[in-house]
Amino acid sequence: MKLLQLTAALGCEFADIRLLEQALCHRSSGVHNNERLEFLGDAVLNCVVTQALYERFGTLKEGDLSRWRASIVRQETLAGLANSIRLGDYLQLGDGEVKSGGRQRPSILADALEAIFGAIFLDSGYGSASSVITRMIGPILDSIVPNSSGKDAKTVLQEALQARGIALPQYKLAATRGAAHEQEFEVDCMIDALNIRTKGLGRSRRSAEQVAAQLAVERL
Repeated sequence: MKLLQLTAALGCEFADIRLLEQALCHRSSGVHNNERLEFLGDAVLNCVVTQALYERFGTLKEGDLSRWRASIVRQETLAGLANSIRLGDYLQLGDGEVKSGGRQRPSILADALEAIFGAIFLDSGYGSASSVITRMIGPILDSIVPNSSGKDAKTVLQEALQARGIALPQYKLAATRGAAHEQEFEVDCMIDALNIRTKGLGRSRRSAEQVAAQLAVERL
């Protein structure tokens, strides 16, 4: 029953729920772990992100596409996506990992999310995996500035403010709406020194912050 909440958050169903169960098993929990699924999911993720960037940003050169892909598939980004669906609550960890905070460790969360992508691929094919991944990274794609350096909007904003000697922006969660599988977050980005305040919406707090930051960049 608990896994039904996770599949709802992912927006997909499993014909073989054992694949999802394996994807949630960290190596500390036993031999039947998610490392092989992670290996597969990493390849699927890279392919989906590459295709999404290629189709969406027709003017970007190969080097720029590669940089944006790297920013999306990096551990920090994946851990943020994992947190948006509360993935840590479902992980199977050894006692040592549980005690040391493994449920919140970015590397474990990122690996488990990739394993889930691999499990979806095996269970229902590339199309299903692509749909789940594309939906999850959608807010990140929306925040991309094609002519920037491949840095995310929050980094671009921070560097622009630092160059001007202005204090860093503050982000505040303004509201959370919707059921677990379709939650929407509303975040305010505030730059008091410039009297700038923007509002971002996203499927995770992180993606909402990125949208708010991008709006702030456009107002600088």
